[in-house]
Amino acid sequence: MDILRTVDDCRRWRLRTRRDVGFVPTMGYLHDGHLSLVRASRARDAVTAASIFVNPTQFGPNEDFARYPRDEDRDLALLSDAGVAAVFIPSVDEMYPGGFATYVHVERLTERLEGASRPAHFRGVTTIVLKLLNIIQPHRAYFGQKDAQQLAVVRRMVCDLDVPVEIVACPIVRDPDGLAMSSRNVYLSPEERRAALVLSRALRLAEQRYADGERDAAVIRAAVEREIAAEALARLDYVSVAHPDTLEELDSVDGVALVAVAARFGTTRLIDNTLLGASAPAALDQRSPTS
Repeated sequence: MDILRTVDDCRRWRLRTRRDVGFVPTMGYLHDGHLSLVRASRARDAVTAASIFVNPTQFGPNEDFARYPRDEDRDLALLSDAGVAAVFIPSVDEMYPGGFATYVHVERLTERLEGASRPAHFRGVTTIVLKLLNIIQPHRAYFGQKDAQQLAVVRRMVCDLDVPVEIVACPIVRDPDGLAMSSRNVYLSPEERRAALVLSRALRLAEQRYADGERDAAVIRAAVEREIAAEALARLDYVSVAHPDTLEELDSVDGVALVAVAARFGTTRLIDNTLLGASAPAALDQRSPTS
């Protein structure tokens, strides 16, 4: 497996690699959710590349950039075992050299949900994703459905800026108890982790209400809010029932709808979601094969 530290390293690697390349961007501290993206790429692409970069521009001033979990040696071992051909691990200075002054902003999609709670977050996400796509030049890039708003924003950016890459969405991977896998789960105390199961429980409730014939988005939204509010350790940020591409809140679930939630458990903020509708993947049914 090639370890690439600079943009020039990537350029040289890409010139040598003339086959289809799949790309999995990560911030490291890998779990099986990340590795499921690698498996998806390896099933479709001749070569799979990944990146590990904790991107400072997507963290707010009071967020967890400094303490975000990092374990490069472990991550590299996991990626090597998974069959990744090359890993780009740049420094902050390599990605944001002195004088850096250009950022990417996607309008409207970034102003709600995570964008409302974390105002500068998506400017950092879109900027680093576009930089990585330009550097690696993959045929396909793989993103998890857990970050559903990020997925919608990246798809909009790629479409609007004519970036020649296919964005592939992969299902949420969960622990056997239903908690969506996240690198931030390591922050949770045992009590907070048990409390955090309310998120997947609330989403299952939304799925059940939909399966029972409920189509009023306000009724589904209220049911999810009540379920989360009943958990004493949960501090609810938002519940959304929206169009999965535009993120506009829905009055009625007539097609596919994204039910997205965010809440804090202690100092840890978690997000989760599910898709309602006939064509929606069964996001709550995929469990980690290694758990």
